[in-house]
Amino acid sequence: MMRRFIWPSVALALVIAYPLLFSTPFQQRLGALILLYAIAASAWNVIGGYAGQVSVGHVVFFGCGAYASMAAYAHFALPPLVGIPAGIFVSVLIAAVIGVPTLRLSGHYFSMATIAVAELIRIFVGTWDLVGAAIGLQGPAVGRGWWDLTFRSELPYYYIFLAVLAVVLYTTFEVERSRFGYYLRAIKAGERAARSLGVPVRETKLKALMLSALFTSLAGSLYSIKTGFIDPESGFGILVSVQMVIVAALGGAGALFGPLVGALILVPLQTATNTWFGGGGSGLTYILYGGIIVLLARFEPGGMHEWWHRVAPFLARRKHAA
Repeated sequence: MMRRFIWPSVALALVIAYPLLFSTPFQQRLGALILLYAIAASAWNVIGGYAGQVSVGHVVFFGCGAYASMAAYAHFALPPLVGIPAGIFVSVLIAAVIGVPTLRLSGHYFSMATIAVAELIRIFVGTWDLVGAAIGLQGPAVGRGWWDLTFRSELPYYYIFLAVLAVVLYTTFEVERSRFGYYLRAIKAGERAARSLGVPVRETKLKALMLSALFTSLAGSLYSIKTGFIDPESGFGILVSVQMVIVAALGGAGALFGPLVGALILVPLQTATNTWFGGGGSGLTYILYGGIIVLLARFEPGGMHEWWHRVAPFLARRKHAA
């Protein structure tokens, strides 16, 4: 029993101590970005990983959360934190509205529908003067107090993101072991078979989409609060959705810690390529993501989680033989 908790305890200790062991601004910023990517990908994982509904339009919920936080300050001079509940409310409402027609579709038809919705909303936001149109919204340049969450150091952001990620993972863990989680996995295995066994398919998928929208909106709010700025491309750009999908798929879609593992791999890799090529723009990012998709589709569709489950027994046998 003790051995089962040794490695998780060591990993938890390392995660908590990371910004103290690696204390340069760059290293702390990298750690905060990894956690933020993991939050967004874990939110997507609820509907895309467990239920198998590959949404490429989750940026809608991300952008709603990001804009709500900035709008609270820009229009009412309130702390960006106040906008988080509003962003969650709008995101869950949108998920309920668009989920009813789109979740009737399956496979790539569902993915295409979510892309269409996301692009329509991005174009609309880019022409809406109330949210800054193409210019976007600006947050507080200098914090009026701790409640504005405007810190010079990356350290507070790291621990805030870590706390939020812990809540998201705990909620996902509870979902995973509940009847609702079994319903999601049954739907992923086959909707027709799940329906024949009495699973309320449409209701379950809609609830999963709404829960996923809640956490994705929260990730968007945290992103805009940290950067202090949001515009249509950074809030509703399709690349944001692609990042969520690839991070979850790389680590293992449908696995609790899959998104975190994917973020641990992808964020440093993306940072390194931008450093080597001088931040060569979104074109390089698309090439990187496209290459990862090809490699996953060809060699390991289940991501690192499935790869580890295939390799671990082999390593155990070699250790036992030695």
